[in-house]
Amino acid sequence: MKRINELYQVKERPVRVMQFGEGNFLRAFADYMIDIMNERGVFCGNVLLVKPIPVGSLQRFEEQKNVYTVALRGMVDGKPAQIERVVTSVAGTVDCYAEYDRYIRGAENPDLRFVISNTTEAGIVYSETDTLDMAPPASFPGKLTQFLYRRAEHFGYAEDKGLIMLPVELIDDNGIMLHKCVVKLARRWDLGERFLNWLENACVFTSTLVDRIVTGYPRGEEEALWEKWGYRDELAVTGEPFALWVIESAKDISAELPFEKAGLPVIFTKNQKPYKQRKVRILNGAHTSFVLASYLKGNDTVGQSMEDELMLSFIKKTVYEEVIPTLTLPKEDLRAFADAVMMRFRNPFVKHMLLSIALNSVSKWRARCMPSLLDSVKNEGRLPSCLAFSMAALIAFYTTPADGEIRDGALTGLRGNEEYAIRDDEAVLAFFASVRDLPAAEKAEKVLSNEQLWGQDLTQVPGFTAFTARQLESIGKNGIESTVRALLG
Repeated sequence: MKRINELYQVKERPVRVMQFGEGNFLRAFADYMIDIMNERGVFCGNVLLVKPIPVGSLQRFEEQKNVYTVALRGMVDGKPAQIERVVTSVAGTVDCYAEYDRYIRGAENPDLRFVISNTTEAGIVYSETDTLDMAPPASFPGKLTQFLYRRAEHFGYAEDKGLIMLPVELIDDNGIMLHKCVVKLARRWDLGERFLNWLENACVFTSTLVDRIVTGYPRGEEEALWEKWGYRDELAVTGEPFALWVIESAKDISAELPFEKAGLPVIFTKNQKPYKQRKVRILNGAHTSFVLASYLKGNDTVGQSMEDELMLSFIKKTVYEEVIPTLTLPKEDLRAFADAVMMRFRNPFVKHMLLSIALNSVSKWRARCMPSLLDSVKNEGRLPSCLAFSMAALIAFYTTPADGEIRDGALTGLRGNEEYAIRDDEAVLAFFASVRDLPAAEKAEKVLSNEQLWGQDLTQVPGFTAFTARQLESIGKNGIESTVRALLG
């Protein structure tokens, strides 16, 4: 069988994007979108991938001449669909450790305009040990500061040679945090006021929000896919069709990145926070609000939960009747996003295990569900029943009959006669083990009043403690299914 690069080649275009990170997500997200913009004639530029850490290999990129397939699989217009594209927008790769000279010369490329990065949540950190003469500095902000300084010096601080930074690391205000690190390093390295002024006037540090499930290399399926495609592709990457890229910038850069003209799901805004809130409360909040109850009811995956009529009713009521009214974006936008979430949950190509989502459920409930519950009480003067019930389900999940011993970083719960692992921070597990045998009312009081867990005393929320106690009592006596059914009426 032929290799993919015997049938497809990278198109010749100027390298306009430097990308720190060669992993699956960016290749199935940013590089995929750039490829579409190129094809539709609204952008003309390729990507140079930088391997930002000393470990790992670029051998497969070299062997395949940087072409690869993206296979998006999921629900489109209510039906299972597969969308496949050979990406030809990656001009090449560079190892910034093994090929430092070639890498740093990239700063002198007159066509370069954008820097995309995905160096993990821990990547945007200030390092006291980075120095300007390292080849390269260890941290990503160190690498970027050195790269930008080389560029500013080479082009005589010309404002039209500044770069636009598009970090996608999953931290709040990623662009703001990256900018702070770069400025701090520039000051410590004594790079001068001229460079600092160039950073402020010529460069743009955007903060971004990204959303797409990328499932990675189709291990176990590759032979069948190669047979279907008619070529071998050892860089193939799979994901879901849904995507969203929200780019926050004080300067309007939308004309330079014409995603909209290519029909791509990218939003330029001066404030990404409402979009982040929408994602956290609807997508993540829906997950956290139903997974524990659904698991205790007998389901193992998100897909099974969506096929369970009772759980589906619970999910829909939570999202459409309790979460959406607490959000500030236009209601039609929120409902459209929620509809897309429901389709994503039904994706038959992704087996999303409920126990995987259940990891660290306490901190997840605090970040994803608690704000909606509190806003609902504040704005409407009532306790949202499904969001409130998700707390009772959490307590039940963490305190099901077991021995209360923490082993290998987990408590053991019981679903019928089946054991399951409850995984969270050790202090959280120890607390729930200590309240395991208390009566429902006392257990609810102890859990909701624990300010270490929730950042506040939730017993002060009117009616919440009594409601939680009643639901726990019902779960213990009648089981989770009867309790949910009674809750929904």
